[in-house]
Amino acid sequence: MIFKPTEADLQQLAGLGLTTERVQAQIDNFKSGFPKSHIDAPATPDNGGIRVLDDKEIARYERQYSALGRDKKILKFVPASGAATRMFKDLYSFASTYFGVANNFEKEFPEVKLFLENLRSFAFYNDLKACMQRADLDIDDYMQRGDYTTVINFLLKEQYLGYGSLPKALLKFHRYGEVQRTPLEEHIVEGALYARNADGTVNLHFTISPEHRAGFRRKIAEVKQYYESTFDIKLKISLSEQKHYTDIIAVDEQNQPIRDEEGRLVFRPGGHGALIENLNEQRADIIFIKNIDNVVPDWMKHTTVIYKQVLAGMLLELREKVFDALRTLDGHPDSRTLGKLIRFAKEELNIMVPDGCDAGALHSLLNRPMRICGMVKNLGEPGGGPFYTIDTMGRRSLQIVESAQINHNDPQQEALFQGSTHFNPVDLVCSTKGYRGRYFDLRKYVDPKTGFISKKSKGAVTLKSQELPGLWNGAMADWITLFVEVPVATFNPVKTVNDLLRKEHREG
Repeated sequence: MIFKPTEADLQQLAGLGLTTERVQAQIDNFKSGFPKSHIDAPATPDNGGIRVLDDKEIARYERQYSALGRDKKILKFVPASGAATRMFKDLYSFASTYFGVANNFEKEFPEVKLFLENLRSFAFYNDLKACMQRADLDIDDYMQRGDYTTVINFLLKEQYLGYGSLPKALLKFHRYGEVQRTPLEEHIVEGALYARNADGTVNLHFTISPEHRAGFRRKIAEVKQYYESTFDIKLKISLSEQKHYTDIIAVDEQNQPIRDEEGRLVFRPGGHGALIENLNEQRADIIFIKNIDNVVPDWMKHTTVIYKQVLAGMLLELREKVFDALRTLDGHPDSRTLGKLIRFAKEELNIMVPDGCDAGALHSLLNRPMRICGMVKNLGEPGGGPFYTIDTMGRRSLQIVESAQINHNDPQQEALFQGSTHFNPVDLVCSTKGYRGRYFDLRKYVDPKTGFISKKSKGAVTLKSQELPGLWNGAMADWITLFVEVPVATFNPVKTVNDLLRKEHREG
């Protein structure tokens, strides 16, 4: 199908920063689909795909972070876009179907029963109670009468507490006596503990949705002075939104563009892979990346802080070696020196160096963005994991691969996927700065063939949507990548509201 935009379409595209060629490429992807990832083997400690550090190495990398990071600019980058609607999926379903009668409440609504039984335990309980009081309603009275729908509506609906439409960053997750903290605040505290610059500055960047910008600004203004005083730091918090030119056209099952009631083309966000554009704008020597909902109370932070420092120390030590190697390669090394550098690339960086590699080719292999990714042992969490893959050019490399990228109908590929021993918790430490002091253009290191397509219903219409290569998957496909085992204690995401009832999210 050839995309032939009208004059109105061209104006719409111009407003989004999109071109006809880009939209045509998106439609072509819908038609041809994306190739599935080809797994060669799961990356494991046994085959060298994942490093497991001993106590001496942990202590050394901690020291290296203190020594090598002293004069470096450090940044914490937190994807925090989107509302927390999915976190309350069970409550929404209950509120729309429960009318005061259930034959077996525990069997029909087990997650809601657990939520209601522990309502007072949640950090947001006092806010919910006060919200109902402002409407002259007593929460205890409604709970005793079994009018649970009213209580849940006061929690979720926008005209009340509005938790269903707020981003996770602004929900109260943890309680410290009479004080409660949001994930935004927990990331500030984490930043103070392991991402502090030599001058006391803590740089944090949150990616947000446009409709939440005002809420973020209010919360930052409310808590900034308190945390600066408490931790003797200077906070520099920046916000950015997903770029509209990363949006992707929606099509029907015949790959024809879908239009809304006003005849305008329908575009959808390109997924978290679009955030490579936001990351590309950041300027720092060390960038920590961690999801907004993976936070814990202070009593649980010790392990997280240690391993963040360890991963960063490892990154800085290896980066120094890479920079030294690149400078040596600039000087036209002899064959013996070249052989040493090739062994370094293979043995310490897990780079698959082709036979007959010369100095120029090795220089290209080493002169790339670099990341070290923490991996936790697989405890059955859905999502991606670490693998050795082979791309369409026949190159073998370490990659994080999501389930959606796998051909599950291929028994061999499915067996390799199921053989993974570790899970990706989104725990990255990155270097995006080259040895000559220039920042890499991260968009050049994306594998565009690693996007994927899904189908969604919109009323009576089935639309196909497309996601860009994921931020830590295909968007970083051509980075120097190393995997390191980290304790499961560093991974405590909140996917549903009842996850906040786990001991890892309760007061110590």
